[in-house]
Amino acid sequence: MPPALDCWYLTGPTAAGKTRVGLELARLLQAEIISLDSMAVYRGMDIGTAKPAADQQQVVPHHLIDILDPDQEFSVSNYVQAAHQKIAEIRRAGREVLFVGGTPMYLKAMLRGIYQGPPADWQFRRAVEEEARRVGIEALHERLALVDPLSAAKLHQHDIRRIIRALEVYKITGTPISHQQLQFDEGVPGDRCRVFVLGWPRAVLHRRIDARVEWMFAEGLVDEVRGLLDRFGVLGRTASQAVGYREVIAHLQGNLSREEAVRRVRVRTHQFARRQETWFRSLSECRRIDQDAEIEAAEIARRVLDLGQHDAAGRPPGCDGA
Repeated sequence: MPPALDCWYLTGPTAAGKTRVGLELARLLQAEIISLDSMAVYRGMDIGTAKPAADQQQVVPHHLIDILDPDQEFSVSNYVQAAHQKIAEIRRAGREVLFVGGTPMYLKAMLRGIYQGPPADWQFRRAVEEEARRVGIEALHERLALVDPLSAAKLHQHDIRRIIRALEVYKITGTPISHQQLQFDEGVPGDRCRVFVLGWPRAVLHRRIDARVEWMFAEGLVDEVRGLLDRFGVLGRTASQAVGYREVIAHLQGNLSREEAVRRVRVRTHQFARRQETWFRSLSECRRIDQDAEIEAAEIARRVLDLGQHDAAGRPPGCDGA
């Protein structure tokens, strides 16, 4: 599928305020929102993913939220296919398309296309996961560096899913995944697209994250996870590794105290936000919109709209999705 460069995108690290600004921007654009969040697809995972509330989803139609049970898997390829279907539906209704969310791999796939690669070898993946439990994730990262140094240099040593995928592709094809993905590394300049990243000073973002984590536990994250486990027994590979959910599962299994679970969620969310920001900086399509506590969401949305409309006249044919 071709890159979806004619849509609007509002992204940013976790706790950046994407939902509030996205609602305001959708109102200005007369747009419908497609979620750009890999965990919002799961039903019942509401508090830990900070999904838009039901009343917010009534104000502006949202798509690709609550479409799967958390014991199911949903790949980047699945997302891209579903997103393109929604784009077509929204356009037929005469509405604009606005993506809102913070999953970098989804964003890159929509902007540049996706490397499909060979199908998953689940036996190999299970074996490597067991190896990681025995020798540690760092050892897997070192193993990857021997066969695909480019991928190893790009991936955080704790990004186990992508490390395993890189090892899997090399095993199946004999060629490093980094070599096969080169065609997707080139993007267009930011002023040729409408991709905006909400930013905060690092210290402010950390305070916002900490406040969100406290809110999640106060709102009943532990009960939410307990209910999911009661219903499904175990969550799928993706859902069970989500920030917040993995730690609460460990708490409910008696492996972590509540206080330690909260602390780990806070630390892991800080780490996740840093990885998100690294991704966004690596994408030439992205333009940062700095925020301030004194500036209302509506004003940020108007700023994004002005920038996007100002650049629209100069956008070349390659950026209109054709």
